[in-house]
Amino acid sequence: MWVGYPQGVSLFRYVCSLSFSSANNSSIFTVRYFRTTAACRNDVVTVNTPAFAESVTEGDVRWEKAVGDTVTEDEVVCEIETDKTSVQVPAPAAGVIEALLVPDGGKVEGGTPLFKLRKTGAAPAKATPAAAPAPEPVAAAVAPPAAPIPTAMPPVPPVSTQPIESKPGETTAPPAFLVYALSSYGRGKKTKMQMRQRIAQRLKEAQNTCAMLTTFNEIDMSNIQEMRARHKDSFLKKHNMKLGFMSAFVKATAFALQDQPVVNAVIDDTTKEIVYRDYVDISVAVATPRGLVVPVIRNVETMNFADIERTISELGEKARKNELAIEDMDGGTFTISNGGIFGSLFGTPIINPPQSAILGMHAIVDRPVAVGGKVEVRPMMFVALTYDHRLIDGREAVTFLRKIKAAVEDPRVLLLDL
Repeated sequence: MWVGYPQGVSLFRYVCSLSFSSANNSSIFTVRYFRTTAACRNDVVTVNTPAFAESVTEGDVRWEKAVGDTVTEDEVVCEIETDKTSVQVPAPAAGVIEALLVPDGGKVEGGTPLFKLRKTGAAPAKATPAAAPAPEPVAAAVAPPAAPIPTAMPPVPPVSTQPIESKPGETTAPPAFLVYALSSYGRGKKTKMQMRQRIAQRLKEAQNTCAMLTTFNEIDMSNIQEMRARHKDSFLKKHNMKLGFMSAFVKATAFALQDQPVVNAVIDDTTKEIVYRDYVDISVAVATPRGLVVPVIRNVETMNFADIERTISELGEKARKNELAIEDMDGGTFTISNGGIFGSLFGTPIINPPQSAILGMHAIVDRPVAVGGKVEVRPMMFVALTYDHRLIDGREAVTFLRKIKAAVEDPRVLLLDL
């Protein structure tokens, strides 16, 4: 309980502890006071790097705050950019940054101490700068007399038209264009690569490790477009979301992966064994201002079109808000990259390690094709499958891609398990 405290020490609060005892029919109690001050609440805590997923070993630190900055609870102090995403590290309480234990751009692992925070209970409001005092008027008599303005300019020496000969030991000025080029070097905004560097490192590792080969096919999108146009209003009304093309490709890919399980497998470089998975976790490449991220749709083999569309929408929203966690991108077994949303007509995707294959989608373009012996204009899409030839042979790769083609061109293949 709180009790009164001695006069003259109003800055402190006292906690009263009462203990009672009874002896010889008399009651005795003692009072203990414990003083608490603001200094007791100014604890210094060390904030560590959050734990990473198993596939992530380290990340690069980018500081949002500096030493001496005041932060509120849950305010972002730094971001740790990994090869998958950026992880925000908030302040555990309101306080002042006392020390940064890692330099900007430094690499950290899970559990590495990041910074020290002195908790203050509540962050003080930033003081508004005081208005500058008005300058005092200066008497006219004190001002020095102005210098007389010259009425005539001094003569300008004539410009010589003779070439200038350099004497031994003398250097001439560089040409004007070279001076401009040298002064322009390094102009513009500079930022550290960080996440881009990690992406480049992983892609180069994939090129150096995998025996990558790409096979192509084309898909007639007429039926899937007709199905979408017919049922999009009913789909929106029931599921409160739009019906897109990605759900058809994701579901068709899961169907093909179950038919060709070697494409869903991976080589364990440590044990030199092939690991076959009995589940399908598909990574979907999403472009963000910081780079390409690949959130994972888990257990696609058990999902329908509505489940897939809902998951894609949720992951896309988190990616746009930079709220993707490491867990959202860990453990994919296959990747789909849709360059067609940017207008790409044809391309060869690069495998997302440690996976063994990746599907590249492209733009839908009306092209003349042969249908039943006649030339018709159909909406066509090129698709590309890049696979690791150490594990997957051409027969499995081509069969896999044709399975996707069949399921997208006629979704009834999925229902009939053909």
